[in-house]
Amino acid sequence: MRFSTVAAAVCLSLWAVAGGISAPPAAHAQPLVTAAPAAAKPTPAPPATPPSADAAAKHAKRTACLKDAKAKKLVGAEKTSFLKACLAAA
Repeated sequence: MRFSTVAAAVCLSLWAVAGGISAPPAAHAQPLVTAAPAAAKPTPAPPATPPSADAAAKHAKRTACLKDAKAKKLVGAEKTSFLKACLAAA
């Protein structure tokens, strides 16, 4: 017997034991109800807003602060505190 045949047989038997072959649902189980009441219709989501100029400015400021931290060769807690102070100074 080849290894692939043995491996396939083992996988199939484990799949069957693990629940791959399930029994039919019990006769007394209640059916799933997925329909929502007519009064509770979901409202449509508002359209996505494009990124604002403020977000672009914050990104540019953060990029500049990161470059400064890299130039000063800051790492760890020193870098974190420097970035917080740099971003707070507007």
